[in-house]
Amino acid sequence: MKLLVLDTSTEWCSAALWLDGELRAQRVLSEQRHSSLLLPMVDALLHEAGLRLRQLDGLAYGAGPGSFTGLRIACAVTQGLAFGADLPVVGVSTLQSLAVQTGARRVLTVLDARMAEVYWAAYELENTIWQTVLAPQLAMPQSVQLPDDGEWVGAGNGFAVLDAPMRTRLATQLMRIDDGLMPDAAAMAGLAAQAFARGEAGDAALAAPIYLRDKVALTVNERRAKHSA
Repeated sequence: MKLLVLDTSTEWCSAALWLDGELRAQRVLSEQRHSSLLLPMVDALLHEAGLRLRQLDGLAYGAGPGSFTGLRIACAVTQGLAFGADLPVVGVSTLQSLAVQTGARRVLTVLDARMAEVYWAAYELENTIWQTVLAPQLAMPQSVQLPDDGEWVGAGNGFAVLDAPMRTRLATQLMRIDDGLMPDAAAMAGLAAQAFARGEAGDAALAAPIYLRDKVALTVNERRAKHSA
């Protein structure tokens, strides 16, 4: 199976080619330059592999959660490429891609959502498939907790924005915290391949980001009032 995977859900811009298990990838700290960097990265990867887009089996993108604008970029570029090459697409969870990178079996993922909030979820690896233990959600940092008393690893930059008492509490419950991990197309590639194998890919017209946040422009006070209501 040959897949192209794109992710622009954070300040990092990444693209990866999954070639029957072989992985080629590029990743750049792009800040706000995702739109200008993504297609050249795709061209470079395809050229390096000696492939044309139509020779692939499909495309995948980081569906979210993540930056509102970033999620739209990856989804739109994926749709455009897929329409042109008549290829199916699948969205991949950004939080699940954090879990993949840890090498652990049970992972609590926390991603900085800005506006004093975090995106978080919990996953467990069962027979090579990541199962959702706690579904992705947007919440105030103090809402983050472990599903149970088992052995869990923490992953994601959301841990770096927790206040000291909160981070200390979680640090005593977790085996370790990998707070430098970010969503990445290379980490999504295997997940995308599994999704394609399960028949989850679909028409590019149906591709859509997972926002979680219902109003991007809410102030911090508005968000806090909503959670305390």
